[in-house]
Amino acid sequence: MAKPRPGSFWQRRLSAFADAWRGVGFLLRDEAHARFHLLATILVTCLGCWVELTKGEWLALILAMGMVWTAEGLNSAIEACVDLVCPEQHPLAGKAKDLAAGAVLLASICACVVGLLVFLAR
Repeated sequence: MAKPRPGSFWQRRLSAFADAWRGVGFLLRDEAHARFHLLATILVTCLGCWVELTKGEWLALILAMGMVWTAEGLNSAIEACVDLVCPEQHPLAGKAKDLAAGAVLLASICACVVGLLVFLAR
């Protein structure tokens, strides 16, 4: 069992946020697909501002983008864990990686459909 972090409750919370932001940095620095998602997020956000989306349309897009970012982060974490546990080729390691990548693909397809519905309905 891991030792608790030293410091007060609030120091531990701030430390946990710092860890999480470091993870976001790893995602953007180390994962090419995450940089593609960042570009798509920026483009969709700029287009949404330009066409003056409604609150409901923003909500749909933010949830869809968040779903993709979450899937990408989990995919990267799963791949790192699989590589740590099984650095050599193994069918189950490959299956775990493929399943995680498939989740990102499905989330991305759904986000594209949401984006098309939002922007083409204008």
